[in-house]
Amino acid sequence: MKDKTFLMIPGPTPVPERVLSAMAKHPIGHRSTEFSEVLKKVYSDIKEVFQTKNEVLIFTASGTGAMEAAISNLVNPGDKVLSLIIGNFGERWAKIAEMKGAQVTKYEVEAGEAINPEEVKKILEADVNKEYKIVTLTHNETSTGVTNDVKTIVSYIKKHGAISVVDGITSVAALPCKMDEWGIDVLISGSQKGFMIPPGLSFLAASEKAWKKHEECKNPSFYFNWKQNRKSVLEASTAWTPAVNLFVALDTALQMIKEEGLENLWKRHERLGKAIRAGVKAIGLKLLAKDEATASNAITAILPPEGITVPEIRSTMKKDYDIVVANGQKTLKDKIFRMGTMGFVSERDAIASIGALEASLYKLGYKFELGSGVAAVIKTLAENK
Repeated sequence: MKDKTFLMIPGPTPVPERVLSAMAKHPIGHRSTEFSEVLKKVYSDIKEVFQTKNEVLIFTASGTGAMEAAISNLVNPGDKVLSLIIGNFGERWAKIAEMKGAQVTKYEVEAGEAINPEEVKKILEADVNKEYKIVTLTHNETSTGVTNDVKTIVSYIKKHGAISVVDGITSVAALPCKMDEWGIDVLISGSQKGFMIPPGLSFLAASEKAWKKHEECKNPSFYFNWKQNRKSVLEASTAWTPAVNLFVALDTALQMIKEEGLENLWKRHERLGKAIRAGVKAIGLKLLAKDEATASNAITAILPPEGITVPEIRSTMKKDYDIVVANGQKTLKDKIFRMGTMGFVSERDAIASIGALEASLYKLGYKFELGSGVAAVIKTLAENK
Protein backbone atom coordinates (compact mmCIF):
# COMPACT_ATOMS: atom_id res chain seq x y z
CA MET A 1 0.00 0.00 0.00
CA LYS A 2 1.40 3.38 -0.97
CA ASP A 3 2.17 6.09 1.59
CA LYS A 4 2.32 3.62 4.50
CA THR A 5 6.09 3.34 4.72
CA PHE A 6 7.39 3.42 8.29
CA LEU A 7 11.03 4.08 9.14
CA MET A 8 12.62 1.84 11.75
CA ILE A 9 16.16 3.03 10.97
CA PRO A 10 18.83 5.06 12.82
CA GLY A 11 17.67 8.20 11.01
CA PRO A 12 15.84 9.92 9.55
CA THR A 13 13.21 8.93 12.08
CA PRO A 14 9.42 9.26 11.80
CA VAL A 15 8.12 12.86 11.85
CA PRO A 16 4.87 13.73 13.70
CA GLU A 17 1.99 15.25 11.75
CA ARG A 18 2.16 18.36 13.94
CA VAL A 19 5.75 18.90 12.91
CA LEU A 20 5.05 18.25 9.23
CA SER A 21 2.17 20.74 9.29
CA ALA A 22 4.33 23.39 10.94
CA MET A 23 7.17 23.09 8.45
CA ALA A 24 4.81 22.96 5.46
CA LYS A 25 3.86 26.61 5.89
CA HIS A 26 5.31 29.29 3.63
CA PRO A 27 8.79 30.40 4.83
CA ILE A 28 9.08 33.56 6.86
CA GLY A 29 11.95 36.04 6.66
CA HIS A 30 14.95 34.87 8.65
CA ARG A 31 15.64 38.45 9.80
CA SER A 32 12.04 39.15 10.71
CA THR A 33 10.63 39.80 14.17
CA GLU A 34 8.35 36.80 13.66
CA PHE A 35 11.28 34.46 13.14
CA SER A 36 13.17 36.01 16.03
CA GLU A 37 10.28 35.06 18.33
CA VAL A 38 10.54 31.46 17.11
CA LEU A 39 14.28 31.49 17.79
CA LYS A 40 13.82 32.80 21.33
CA LYS A 41 11.65 29.80 22.17
CA VAL A 42 13.90 27.31 20.39
CA TYR A 43 17.13 28.57 21.99
CA SER A 44 15.51 28.43 25.43
CA ASP A 45 13.74 25.08 25.13
CA ILE A 46 16.64 23.17 23.60
CA LYS A 47 18.82 23.94 26.63
CA GLU A 48 16.46 21.86 28.75
CA VAL A 49 16.79 18.91 26.37
CA PHE A 50 20.58 19.21 26.52
CA GLN A 51 20.31 19.53 30.30
CA THR A 52 22.60 22.55 30.27
CA LYS A 53 22.76 26.24 31.16
CA ASN A 54 25.14 26.79 28.24
CA GLU A 55 23.91 28.32 25.00
CA VAL A 56 23.14 25.70 22.35
CA LEU A 57 24.41 26.68 18.90
CA ILE A 58 22.27 25.53 15.99
CA PHE A 59 23.78 25.01 12.55
CA THR A 60 22.06 24.36 9.24
CA ALA A 61 24.03 21.16 8.70
CA SER A 62 23.93 17.43 9.34
CA GLY A 63 25.23 15.89 12.55
CA THR A 64 28.64 15.56 10.93
CA GLY A 65 28.61 19.34 10.58
CA ALA A 66 28.36 19.62 14.37
CA MET A 67 31.25 17.15 14.69
CA GLU A 68 33.37 19.36 12.47
CA ALA A 69 32.17 22.43 14.37
CA ALA A 70 33.45 20.87 17.58
CA ILE A 71 36.86 19.86 16.31
CA SER A 72 37.56 22.83 14.04
CA ASN A 73 37.01 25.28 16.89
CA LEU A 74 39.19 23.44 19.41
CA VAL A 75 42.10 21.70 17.72
CA ASN A 76 45.43 23.20 16.71
CA PRO A 77 47.91 21.26 14.54
CA GLY A 78 49.95 18.95 16.75
CA ASP A 79 47.39 18.73 19.56
CA LYS A 80 47.13 15.22 20.95
CA VAL A 81 43.64 13.76 20.79
CA LEU A 82 42.43 10.47 22.26
CA SER A 83 39.54 8.94 20.30
CA LEU A 84 37.48 6.24 21.98
CA ILE A 85 35.93 4.13 19.22
CA ILE A 86 33.14 1.56 19.36
CA GLY A 87 31.95 1.91 15.78
CA ASN A 88 31.74 3.97 12.62
CA PHE A 89 30.84 7.28 14.23
CA GLY A 90 33.56 7.07 16.86
CA GLU A 91 35.98 6.57 13.99
CA ARG A 92 34.61 9.71 12.35
CA TRP A 93 35.79 11.84 15.29
CA ALA A 94 39.31 10.54 14.72
CA LYS A 95 39.20 11.26 10.98
CA ILE A 96 38.06 14.85 11.48
CA ALA A 97 40.71 15.48 14.13
CA GLU A 98 43.44 14.02 11.89
CA MET A 99 42.36 16.26 9.00
CA LYS A 100 42.68 19.22 11.36
CA GLY A 101 46.30 18.24 12.05
CA ALA A 102 45.87 16.58 15.43
CA GLN A 103 47.98 13.65 16.59
CA VAL A 104 45.27 11.09 17.20
CA THR A 105 45.57 8.03 19.41
CA LYS A 106 42.76 5.52 18.93
CA TYR A 107 41.40 3.20 21.59
CA GLU A 108 39.05 0.85 19.80
CA VAL A 109 37.03 -2.15 20.94
CA GLU A 110 35.34 -4.93 18.99
CA ALA A 111 31.99 -4.19 17.34
CA GLY A 112 29.21 -4.90 19.81
CA GLU A 113 31.25 -3.87 22.84
CA ALA A 114 31.20 -0.65 24.86
CA ILE A 115 34.25 1.20 26.15
CA ASN A 116 35.31 -0.02 29.58
CA PRO A 117 35.60 3.18 31.66
CA GLU A 118 38.34 1.65 33.77
CA GLU A 119 40.51 1.18 30.67
CA VAL A 120 40.07 4.86 29.86
CA LYS A 121 41.05 5.70 33.41
CA LYS A 122 44.28 3.72 33.00
CA ILE A 123 45.12 5.42 29.70
CA LEU A 124 44.58 8.87 31.13
CA GLU A 125 46.44 8.15 34.36
CA ALA A 126 49.40 7.00 32.27
CA ASP A 127 49.41 10.40 30.55
CA VAL A 128 51.30 12.00 33.43
CA ASN A 129 52.37 15.00 31.37
CA LYS A 130 48.76 15.74 30.41
CA GLU A 131 49.53 15.61 26.69
CA TYR A 132 46.01 14.63 25.67
CA LYS A 133 44.14 17.88 25.12
CA ILE A 134 40.87 16.39 23.87
CA VAL A 135 39.08 13.06 24.27
CA THR A 136 36.34 12.21 21.77
CA LEU A 137 33.68 9.57 22.26
CA THR A 138 30.24 8.49 21.12
CA HIS A 139 27.41 8.22 23.62
CA ASN A 140 25.14 5.98 21.55
CA GLU A 141 26.74 4.17 18.59
CA THR A 142 24.05 3.45 16.01
CA SER A 143 26.36 1.38 13.81
CA THR A 144 26.58 -1.31 16.51
CA GLY A 145 23.61 -0.72 18.83
CA VAL A 146 25.77 -0.03 21.88
CA THR A 147 25.67 2.79 24.45
CA ASN A 148 28.77 3.98 26.31
CA ASP A 149 28.81 4.86 30.01
CA VAL A 150 29.50 8.51 29.23
CA LYS A 151 28.89 9.68 32.79
CA THR A 152 31.73 7.58 34.21
CA ILE A 153 34.08 8.07 31.27
CA VAL A 154 33.65 11.85 31.36
CA SER A 155 34.37 11.90 35.10
CA TYR A 156 37.81 10.37 34.37
CA ILE A 157 38.42 12.80 31.51
CA LYS A 158 37.55 15.70 33.80
CA LYS A 159 39.95 14.45 36.48
CA HIS A 160 42.71 14.22 33.86
CA GLY A 161 42.03 17.76 32.63
CA ALA A 162 41.35 17.09 28.95
CA ILE A 163 38.31 18.42 27.09
CA SER A 164 35.55 15.83 26.64
CA VAL A 165 33.85 15.98 23.22
CA VAL A 166 30.76 13.79 23.08
CA ASP A 167 28.67 12.70 20.09
CA GLY A 168 25.12 12.75 21.43
CA ILE A 169 23.50 12.71 18.01
CA THR A 170 21.38 9.65 18.82
CA SER A 171 21.22 10.04 22.58
CA VAL A 172 20.14 13.65 23.23
CA ALA A 173 16.31 13.69 23.16
CA ALA A 174 16.23 9.90 23.33
CA LEU A 175 18.35 8.65 26.24
CA PRO A 176 19.41 10.23 29.53
CA CYS A 177 22.22 12.63 28.64
CA LYS A 178 22.92 15.33 31.23
CA MET A 179 25.56 17.73 30.00
CA ASP A 180 26.07 19.89 33.07
CA GLU A 181 25.50 17.24 35.72
CA TRP A 182 27.90 14.81 34.04
CA GLY A 183 30.49 17.48 33.28
CA ILE A 184 30.51 17.10 29.50
CA ASP A 185 32.58 19.86 27.86
CA VAL A 186 31.22 19.68 24.30
CA LEU A 187 28.00 17.91 23.39
CA ILE A 188 26.52 17.69 19.90
CA SER A 189 23.33 16.31 18.39
CA GLY A 190 21.24 16.31 15.21
CA SER A 191 17.68 17.03 14.17
CA GLN A 192 16.68 13.79 12.44
CA LYS A 193 16.98 11.50 15.47
CA GLY A 194 15.28 11.99 18.84
CA PHE A 195 14.25 15.53 17.91
CA MET A 196 11.68 14.13 15.45
CA ILE A 197 12.27 16.52 12.54
CA PRO A 198 13.88 15.94 9.12
CA PRO A 199 17.66 16.11 8.59
CA GLY A 200 19.26 19.52 8.24
CA LEU A 201 19.96 20.98 11.68
CA SER A 202 22.73 20.13 14.12
CA PHE A 203 23.37 21.33 17.64
CA LEU A 204 26.41 22.08 19.81
CA ALA A 205 26.81 23.20 23.40
CA ALA A 206 30.16 23.95 25.06
CA SER A 207 31.26 24.43 28.68
CA GLU A 208 33.28 27.40 29.93
CA LYS A 209 36.35 25.17 29.91
CA ALA A 210 35.77 24.34 26.24
CA TRP A 211 35.28 28.02 25.42
CA LYS A 212 38.68 28.78 26.97
CA LYS A 213 40.22 26.08 24.78
CA HIS A 214 38.43 27.64 21.80
CA GLU A 215 40.15 30.96 22.54
CA GLU A 216 43.47 29.19 21.87
CA CYS A 217 42.34 27.84 18.47
CA LYS A 218 44.48 29.53 15.82
CA ASN A 219 42.33 28.76 12.77
CA PRO A 220 38.70 28.28 13.83
CA SER A 221 35.97 27.56 11.30
CA PHE A 222 34.22 30.42 9.51
CA TYR A 223 30.75 28.97 8.97
CA PHE A 224 30.81 26.94 12.21
CA ASN A 225 32.55 29.66 14.22
CA TRP A 226 31.50 29.40 17.85
CA LYS A 227 31.78 33.11 18.67
CA GLN A 228 29.77 34.27 15.68
CA ASN A 229 27.06 31.71 16.28
CA ARG A 230 26.82 32.35 20.04
CA LYS A 231 26.52 36.09 19.36
CA SER A 232 23.55 35.32 17.13
CA VAL A 233 21.95 33.07 19.75
CA LEU A 234 22.13 35.86 22.31
CA GLU A 235 20.50 38.21 19.78
CA ALA A 236 17.73 35.72 18.90
CA SER A 237 19.10 35.53 15.38
CA THR A 238 21.29 33.28 13.24
CA ALA A 239 24.80 33.91 11.94
CA TRP A 240 23.95 32.88 8.39
CA THR A 241 20.85 32.07 6.35
CA PRO A 242 19.20 29.18 8.19
CA ALA A 243 16.83 26.41 7.15
CA VAL A 244 13.87 28.51 8.30
CA ASN A 245 11.20 25.82 8.07
CA LEU A 246 13.30 23.36 10.01
CA PHE A 247 13.60 25.86 12.86
CA VAL A 248 9.82 26.20 12.83
CA ALA A 249 9.53 22.41 12.87
CA LEU A 250 12.02 22.23 15.74
CA ASP A 251 9.93 24.69 17.74
CA THR A 252 6.92 22.39 17.42
CA ALA A 253 8.95 19.26 18.20
CA LEU A 254 10.42 20.86 21.33
CA GLN A 255 6.89 21.70 22.50
CA MET A 256 5.96 18.04 22.05
CA ILE A 257 9.02 16.98 24.07
CA LYS A 258 8.03 19.40 26.84
CA GLU A 259 4.48 18.02 26.85
CA GLU A 260 5.73 14.44 27.21
CA GLY A 261 8.42 15.37 29.72
CA LEU A 262 12.08 14.34 29.43
CA GLU A 263 11.84 11.63 32.10
CA ASN A 264 8.85 10.08 30.34
CA LEU A 265 10.60 10.38 26.99
CA TRP A 266 13.66 8.55 28.31
CA LYS A 267 11.47 5.85 29.88
CA ARG A 268 9.57 5.39 26.61
CA HIS A 269 12.78 4.78 24.70
CA GLU A 270 13.98 2.38 27.37
CA ARG A 271 10.70 0.48 27.27
CA LEU A 272 10.72 0.21 23.48
CA GLY A 273 14.38 -0.79 23.33
CA LYS A 274 13.84 -3.57 25.85
CA ALA A 275 10.75 -4.76 24.01
CA ILE A 276 12.48 -4.95 20.63
CA ARG A 277 15.41 -6.87 22.11
CA ALA A 278 13.05 -9.25 23.89
CA GLY A 279 11.13 -9.89 20.69
CA VAL A 280 14.28 -10.50 18.67
CA LYS A 281 15.65 -12.94 21.25
CA ALA A 282 12.33 -14.79 21.48
CA ILE A 283 12.48 -15.46 17.75
CA GLY A 284 15.92 -17.00 18.28
CA LEU A 285 18.03 -14.24 16.74
CA LYS A 286 21.19 -12.84 18.28
CA LEU A 287 22.10 -9.23 19.02
CA LEU A 288 25.41 -7.66 18.07
CA ALA A 289 25.55 -5.95 21.47
CA LYS A 290 27.35 -8.38 23.73
CA ASP A 291 26.01 -7.05 27.03
CA GLU A 292 22.39 -6.20 27.81
CA ALA A 293 23.63 -3.49 30.18
CA THR A 294 25.18 -1.53 27.30
CA ALA A 295 22.62 -2.41 24.59
CA SER A 296 21.16 0.72 23.04
CA ASN A 297 17.55 1.70 23.64
CA ALA A 298 17.61 3.81 20.48
CA ILE A 299 18.80 1.23 17.94
CA THR A 300 19.05 -2.57 17.96
CA ALA A 301 21.64 -4.35 15.81
CA ILE A 302 20.59 -7.90 14.89
CA LEU A 303 22.39 -10.83 13.29
CA PRO A 304 20.37 -12.68 10.62
CA PRO A 305 19.66 -16.40 11.06
CA GLU A 306 21.84 -18.86 9.22
CA GLY A 307 20.80 -19.32 5.61
CA ILE A 308 18.91 -16.03 5.32
CA THR A 309 20.63 -12.84 4.22
CA VAL A 310 20.24 -9.29 5.49
CA PRO A 311 19.19 -8.02 2.01
CA GLU A 312 16.45 -10.69 1.91
CA ILE A 313 15.10 -9.63 5.30
CA ARG A 314 15.20 -5.92 4.49
CA SER A 315 13.65 -6.41 1.05
CA THR A 316 10.80 -8.56 2.37
CA MET A 317 9.97 -6.18 5.21
CA LYS A 318 9.93 -3.22 2.85
CA LYS A 319 8.13 -4.85 -0.08
CA ASP A 320 5.51 -6.77 1.87
CA TYR A 321 5.02 -4.67 4.99
CA ASP A 322 6.36 -1.19 4.14
CA ILE A 323 8.68 -1.21 7.14
CA VAL A 324 12.23 -0.03 6.50
CA VAL A 325 15.09 -1.40 8.60
CA ALA A 326 18.74 -0.49 8.09
CA ASN A 327 21.67 -2.52 6.84
CA GLY A 328 24.99 -2.62 8.67
CA GLN A 329 27.74 -0.16 7.74
CA LYS A 330 31.18 -0.78 6.24
CA THR A 331 32.54 -4.10 7.59
CA LEU A 332 29.12 -4.88 9.08
CA LYS A 333 27.26 -4.42 5.80
CA ASP A 334 25.04 -7.44 5.09
CA LYS A 335 26.15 -8.95 8.41
CA ILE A 336 23.59 -7.20 10.60
CA PHE A 337 20.35 -5.30 10.22
CA ARG A 338 19.28 -2.50 12.54
CA MET A 339 15.90 -1.52 13.94
CA GLY A 340 15.52 2.00 15.32
CA THR A 341 13.22 3.09 18.14
CA MET A 342 14.18 6.77 18.21
CA GLY A 343 11.95 9.78 18.37
CA PHE A 344 8.31 9.50 17.28
CA VAL A 345 7.98 5.74 17.88
CA SER A 346 5.27 4.07 19.96
CA GLU A 347 4.36 0.70 21.47
CA ARG A 348 2.19 0.02 18.42
CA ASP A 349 5.22 0.49 16.19
CA ALA A 350 7.32 -1.95 18.22
CA ILE A 351 4.60 -4.62 18.06
CA ALA A 352 4.05 -4.07 14.33
CA SER A 353 7.75 -4.12 13.45
CA ILE A 354 8.46 -7.37 15.30
CA GLY A 355 5.31 -8.83 13.77
CA ALA A 356 6.55 -7.84 10.31
CA LEU A 357 9.97 -9.30 11.10
CA GLU A 358 8.35 -12.58 12.13
CA ALA A 359 6.22 -12.68 8.98
CA SER A 360 9.23 -11.91 6.79
CA LEU A 361 11.39 -14.59 8.37
CA TYR A 362 8.53 -17.09 8.10
CA LYS A 363 8.22 -16.37 4.37
CA LEU A 364 11.97 -16.76 3.97
CA GLY A 365 11.88 -20.23 5.52
CA TYR A 366 13.19 -19.59 9.02
CA LYS A 367 11.87 -22.11 11.56
CA PHE A 368 10.67 -20.71 14.88
CA GLU A 369 7.57 -20.54 17.05
CA LEU A 370 5.34 -18.14 15.15
CA GLY A 371 4.09 -15.34 17.40
CA SER A 372 6.81 -15.77 20.01
CA GLY A 373 8.45 -12.45 19.17
CA VAL A 374 5.25 -10.43 19.30
CA ALA A 375 4.27 -12.12 22.56
CA ALA A 376 7.63 -11.20 24.08
CA VAL A 377 7.22 -7.58 22.96
CA ILE A 378 3.72 -7.31 24.46
CA LYS A 379 4.83 -8.92 27.71
CA THR A 380 7.90 -6.69 28.03
CA LEU A 381 5.93 -3.55 27.34
CA ALA A 382 3.36 -4.53 29.98
CA GLU A 383 6.03 -5.37 32.56
CA ASN A 384 7.83 -2.06 32.02
CA LYS A 385 4.73 0.16 31.92
